[in-house]
Amino acid sequence: EGGADKDTTLDFDDDDVEEDVPLEKRKKMFSKELRCMMYGFGDDQNPYTESVDLLEDLVTMFVTEMTKKAMDVGRTGRISVEDIVYLIRKDDKKYSRVKELLLMSEELRKARKAFDEIKYATTK
Repeated sequence: EGGADKDTTLDFDDDDVEEDVPLEKRKKMFSKELRCMMYGFGDDQNPYTESVDLLEDLVTMFVTEMTKKAMDVGRTGRISVEDIVYLIRKDDKKYSRVKELLLMSEELRKARKAFDEIKYATTK
């Protein structure tokens, strides 16, 4: 299907690339999610802000590096799921987790499609 391409590929223009801003000056994007994850993994319900900030910096650095590497391995100016899978292929834990999440995503997509078809058929 043609729609699958938009779900698995991101386009980047040179204008979209944020200059190398120091981590401490960047907007905190994942604080809420990281706090919940930290709690889920056994931290206090309200972890220290410094811990959340440190984890956020690590996540941001990881995502930035993976994005830069993915830009180099795939089509110029584009990142696909396959590029990320290629980059983590030698890390067994990450690779198996990504494969698991991709399978779950595909199952959910199929379930939604089946649900929509049933819903559409009953409204006729």
